[in-house]
Amino acid sequence: MKNNVIYVLAAISIFLGCDGQKTGDMANKYSKMTKDYPDTKKVEVTENYHGQEVSDPYRWLEVDTAAEVEDWVDRQNEVTFSYLEEIPYRSKIEERYREIFNYEKRSAPYKAGDYYFFYKNDGLQNQAVIYRQKGLEGEPEVFIDPNEASDDGTVDINIRSVSPDDKYVVISKQEAGSDWAQLKVLEVNSGEDIGDELNWTKFTSIAWKNDGFYYSRYPKPAEGTEYSKANEYHSIYYHKLGDSQEKDKLIYRNELKPKMYHWATTTEDEKYLIMSASTGTDGYETFYLDLDDPSADFVKLFSGFKHKNTVVDHKEGDFYVLTDIDAPNYRLVKFPVNNPEKENWKDIIAENEHLLQSVNTAGGKFFAVYIQDVTNRAYQMNYDGSSVEEITLPGTGSLSGLGGKKEDEFVFYTFTSFLNPGNIYKYDIASNSSDIFWSPELAIDLNEFVEKQVFYTSKDGTKVPMFIVHKKGLELNGNNPALLYGYGGFNVSLTPSFSTSRLILLENGGVFALANLRGGGEYGEEWHQQGMLENKQNVFDDFISAAEYLISEGYTSSDKLGIQGGSNGGLLVGACMTQRPDLFQVAFPAVGVMDMLRFHKFTVGWGWVPEYGSSDTLEHFDFLYDYSPYHNLKDSVDYPATMITTADHDDRVVPAHSFKFAARLQEYHSGEDPVLIRIEKKAGHGAGKPTSKIIEEQTDIWTFFFANTETELME
Repeated sequence: MKNNVIYVLAAISIFLGCDGQKTGDMANKYSKMTKDYPDTKKVEVTENYHGQEVSDPYRWLEVDTAAEVEDWVDRQNEVTFSYLEEIPYRSKIEERYREIFNYEKRSAPYKAGDYYFFYKNDGLQNQAVIYRQKGLEGEPEVFIDPNEASDDGTVDINIRSVSPDDKYVVISKQEAGSDWAQLKVLEVNSGEDIGDELNWTKFTSIAWKNDGFYYSRYPKPAEGTEYSKANEYHSIYYHKLGDSQEKDKLIYRNELKPKMYHWATTTEDEKYLIMSASTGTDGYETFYLDLDDPSADFVKLFSGFKHKNTVVDHKEGDFYVLTDIDAPNYRLVKFPVNNPEKENWKDIIAENEHLLQSVNTAGGKFFAVYIQDVTNRAYQMNYDGSSVEEITLPGTGSLSGLGGKKEDEFVFYTFTSFLNPGNIYKYDIASNSSDIFWSPELAIDLNEFVEKQVFYTSKDGTKVPMFIVHKKGLELNGNNPALLYGYGGFNVSLTPSFSTSRLILLENGGVFALANLRGGGEYGEEWHQQGMLENKQNVFDDFISAAEYLISEGYTSSDKLGIQGGSNGGLLVGACMTQRPDLFQVAFPAVGVMDMLRFHKFTVGWGWVPEYGSSDTLEHFDFLYDYSPYHNLKDSVDYPATMITTADHDDRVVPAHSFKFAARLQEYHSGEDPVLIRIEKKAGHGAGKPTSKIIEEQTDIWTFFFANTETELME
């Protein structure tokens, strides 16, 4: 069993010639474009926050559907793309990136009845195609091809769940990168759509019971507000197969607290419905409902929103729960359903010094995955915690998978790292042995590069881990282009991952660095809490210290260093470039949270209040205002060359954040380096982005980076 809670929480993250011309020449050629930015009007708006008057002259850009805002977007894009298009090696970067990206990519297979389902992208297809095959030796056949759903590849289709009897699959369809998902039901054997259509779902799990399933949805929003208005009344419904959505039964809605998340799972034996209720992206309350008793009501299992408790399984009257209560690194406990008091808890997996990232079930066993110094370790054990066996992994990196049904004899998992594009392994449960099932082939020799982990000291003395990747034999002369990436929030752990885009940098003698900042989950809940709310400045200090380490150790220099992050990582980049504009040459804040005083007023922004705080509260306002990127830009400052990226259909972090930040940055920036905004059309926060748009965007990022670090590209 792989718990749906993990899915929902996660939902809520070259080799070419250059004609002998250094990219720095191009940066100098276009350095005076600061005078050519589109005119952005200012409308004086002042808001009083707890006695503090705050000016917000670009608030009109928040109405992203207004004609004048759409015109502003077009004019900004015209300037940005005009700049990029005149850099002659842009097309060569794109050509090389296409070559590297053009390899077959697959997901681990998942069994449903007689079939195995998996995703495959032949190389440059906009969306991965869903295949099925009878048994592991059968001939693969197309089950769903999302590329047929649109001409431009902006429709993303995924299998979200398979019914316990293996007869049906629930698929989700998302358009233009939006979080809104339409659910449909298909027969496994025939592949036919049975006609069920569920709309206005967002951040939903699928929980099967009998001839239907539980899911979460919002009320239909008013026309024109779908991508910006605050979402309220996230409710759980039960859908019976074959019924129209109008007949779905409302199972739970909190009428008194509309700004909450609610999602449901069922235990594998379908005896209990488990409901999680959250005020945001941090802790959550847990309830259960006895599905065998028609008169039963929800029973609260865990109260309050300070902790995270996930019911992993139910067996013989006992719940098995992954919890951080009295265990910031998590533990697995067992207790009777009817006597859940703490004195009845029994440790199945006790807390230790390493983060217990997840516990899944398959074949009557538990599979525990740990993060140990930011790389995964995995173990198999019995339900009483005995017979612990380590699963031998092929190196240091990241594991995904290791979950299935009680009757499974083997399962699959994927292992990846910075220099491993993702090998799929077949794992035999009885023998605790793994065999490689599938391995990709790239048009590049990854043995040319090396990855390592270092620990550096942050401003307050905290030791912070960082991964560094570069060509073998790199000379530490301080003259290498380098890109530093970070996130630092929401308990998200950045374990090693593969990126074809980064190979463009590495091939050209560059350095990629990933800092595991506080606010993430790499070292458990304490590490997370050291980077949230009033402690958020620690995250920025960690990132700044990472940059200083790279410079002091000779990996790069300030005029060769770029920083990058998306979403909460976009906030990170925005805060650091405003606090230390002298330290970085290039900045890439992507889909970032830039206005920390108003983020909670749009779509699901209210869900981030447990992580960030709220300007509605005095003590929160003070520290939010102190680092809010939009509010901390200063007039007549030489900021790094900046390319902000966002998308018009981003309904997670609305594009207004980036719009307002770009307008004020262009107003205040005193230097000659370009500060631009690149606004993708028919795209969202990032998930489901078609290959064509990925290649275009990454090409532009590297073109901008090389031009503004004066990097001479390799032949």
